[in-house]
Amino acid sequence: MGGSPEALEADWLGACRRATDGLRTVLRETPSTADRIEETGERGGGGDRTLVIDQQAEDGVFAELERLHDAGARFRAVSEERGTVDFGSDDVLVIIDPIDGSMNAKRGLPHVGISIAVATGGTMGDVVFGYVADVGTGSEWVARAGEGVLFNDRPVEVPANAERRNRHGKLELVAIESADPSWIAPAMPALQERVHRLRAFGSIAISLGQVALARVDGMATLWRTRAVDCAAGQLIVRESGGLVGFPGFDGLSAPLDLEPHSPLIAARTEEGLADLAALVEWQDDA
Repeated sequence: MGGSPEALEADWLGACRRATDGLRTVLRETPSTADRIEETGERGGGGDRTLVIDQQAEDGVFAELERLHDAGARFRAVSEERGTVDFGSDDVLVIIDPIDGSMNAKRGLPHVGISIAVATGGTMGDVVFGYVADVGTGSEWVARAGEGVLFNDRPVEVPANAERRNRHGKLELVAIESADPSWIAPAMPALQERVHRLRAFGSIAISLGQVALARVDGMATLWRTRAVDCAAGQLIVRESGGLVGFPGFDGLSAPLDLEPHSPLIAARTEEGLADLAALVEWQDDA
């Protein structure tokens, strides 16, 4: 798949913001847990059971993609629920998670995100635009390759010494996702050795946004994650001056498809990234 400088010419940001408004409407119109746990009876392209709110949110995203297509944009979409959808070209990929934090949305908890990335190739390193919004807090992250990050329309500037450690040298605060107890248990020795405190936001994309702001010192998924969850967020971290890794892949070569290939780690420093890599080493034998 070749690169395309036209990838950023379409109004991706406008489309993302309108899709986010659509997600807000979906959540506002389904305020109760009973409303939000309703399933469509089908499984999405990622293999999970599709909630009605997932489908409604995705419909809103695809309405915006149709609008861009009608205006002349050509691309291929990779989405949590619909899978891969052809919009006229394989040169540009749009990677979509219409609700990142579905469990939070279903339970009425905050930190419900939307994640949309645009890439000119098939790997994480090819992502050139990343958008993440937390509709629960009203937060928005926007990154363009080589241009840094905007948080709520203001440039993000993180000092080089932003990583914090406690007096024992442990990372002070780390976000953990894929927080199934069966995945936490094997990582516990490394967590106790290297991390002082944990936070679980319930959204990979939003957790990556917190790394970009240095609100946490790093994040790790304790099981293999999918591109739809992290394609936008990993660019946001990198454009903020942070680092990301996909253990098992060289550099940023993890593919932009629907399969769960690798854990994801992100940190402010090389030392922090190495500490977090120790959390997922057990997966080599899983």
